Amino acid sequence: MIYTITVNPSIDYVVQLPQMTLGSVNRLAHTAKLPGGKGINVSQILNDLDQPNKALGFIGGFTGTFISDALKAKGLDCHFTPIADDTRINVKIHAEEETELNGAGPDITAKEIEAFYTELANLTPNDVVVMSGSLAPSLPDSFYYDIIQKVEAAGANFVIDTTGEALKKTLPSHPLVVKPNNHELADYYHTTFNSQANIIAAGQRMLAEGAQHVLISMAGDGGLLITKDAVYFSPAPKGQVINSVGAGDSMIGGFVGTFAKTHDAVESFRYGLACGSATAFSEDIATRAKIDEILPLIKIEKLAH
Repeated sequence: MIYTITVNPSIDYVVQLPQMTLGSVNRLAHTAKLPGGKGINVSQILNDLDQPNKALGFIGGFTGTFISDALKAKGLDCHFTPIADDTRINVKIHAEEETELNGAGPDITAKEIEAFYTELANLTPNDVVVMSGSLAPSLPDSFYYDIIQKVEAAGANFVIDTTGEALKKTLPSHPLVVKPNNHELADYYHTTFNSQANIIAAGQRMLAEGAQHVLISMAGDGGLLITKDAVYFSPAPKGQVINSVGAGDSMIGGFVGTFAKTHDAVESFRYGLACGSATAFSEDIATRAKIDEILPLIKIEKLAH
């Protein structure tokens, strides 16, 4: 089983208008209310790949009910922990410029955290736990680290989509895959890259520090997969980028979902790139049809490193 964790989901209230004038009444041309959250995005891709998964996290109030109902309508297997406080609402304003007003998140009590942990009580070595997105302010800073300890104790695998010091703390626990982009990787090692060889060397260093696989996205320059045995490169497929939100989550979903079935890192890389690109070329998280359309465009070559 793959478990995705979205500890601070949201309703994304997306509004569109030709222009916005502060201090005045603005008439909206179009609105949409969508369930938001990085782990939720991963679960949607896993569903598209017919990979069983459970979506975990915290939801509360009428906003939480909306998210749960919307996700169940999409066929997601939701096991959210109910909380007393309301799930947050994020406002995405699309006018002359894009502006976001993101809620901080609900108060989550110690009792509610303990109830959440029961969802992870039966982990097995065949399971993977994917942790994505920001923590609600009321959660302890150690929340993800505490989950990793439970994963390690069960002999399961985990993926955490994070950067910087938070990533550094997880590497000794051997995450299944880490997914920095080339800029995040440069920041992590306090350096700049002048060549693909520099990027590969940094990725191999991250592998030596504990990651099982290193997946490096380089936007229009393609992607790299670094394993203990080899380095693989794939150029970016051609297409019009419509939506970059959720593309990274989709890449993780494609990699983890495929690896759970095949234990083939290169095939998982192929599906990860296809899912990420399919979402980037779509208005929302990619559909299976879009993934299948992009998959033949993904070409992978083994580099001599």
